[in-house]
Amino acid sequence: MSELTDKYKGKIVVVTGGSKGIGLACAKQFLAHEARVFICSRSQANIDQALIELPGAIGFSANLSDENQANDFVEHISKEFGPIDVLVNSAGAAKRAPVAELKPASWRAAMDAKFFSTINVLDPVIKLMAVRGKGVIINIIGSGGRVASPTHLAGGAANSALMLATAGLGNAYASSGVRVVGINPGLTETGRVSEGMDAEARFSGITVVEAIEKALQKIPIGRMAKPEEIADLVLFLGSEKASYITGTTINMDGAQYPVII
Repeated sequence: MSELTDKYKGKIVVVTGGSKGIGLACAKQFLAHEARVFICSRSQANIDQALIELPGAIGFSANLSDENQANDFVEHISKEFGPIDVLVNSAGAAKRAPVAELKPASWRAAMDAKFFSTINVLDPVIKLMAVRGKGVIINIIGSGGRVASPTHLAGGAANSALMLATAGLGNAYASSGVRVVGINPGLTETGRVSEGMDAEARFSGITVVEAIEKALQKIPIGRMAKPEEIADLVLFLGSEKASYITGTTINMDGAQYPVII
């Protein structure tokens, strides 16, 4: 038994957005280390498909941008299965659009899709963790919150808000024994890539394939991240090996944005 398996065995780990992409990769990692894994997605069909790859995991369908549904989801797990040890917020992604297409409703939808889909789950969980005096929350955010992009302004603003919330909550709850950490993935090999590149293609007047090629040229490491690579960091951050890391967001963008803030 590995050291991480020994630490995670029997622990309750919740992964929102756990039916696809980075969330699914995270769920697989925790299962491999014998954690009790719970995933959530808006789509029951996506959950059913994911559970085929996640033997032993339990899935729930909920719209986490709805505060009541998110709270019911957390309450059900806590009462029926036990206290949550690790929460991985990977749900939600704002729809990309060229700046000329943005309207006030676009900004509001972006905040619902990303910011509130995270905060609505994080809020009840962090308060329960604080009472227990332990727990880890890991927010999968996105590098779009660091640099303003003309095709990702609304979503980038939601990501920036999550980065600030991560820093502030990490600071506020550190003395309670709860850690809050963020991860900013850059372009990652998930089903959302083509969807996001569609906005880039429309903005630049090129094809989606050309938009992807153009994006890859901006990544010094020469490729997109694999979901499993993000999950590797999540597994580390959720463990006692990262016990002094909180209130910060770690960038995983292949050195695309070489800035120190």
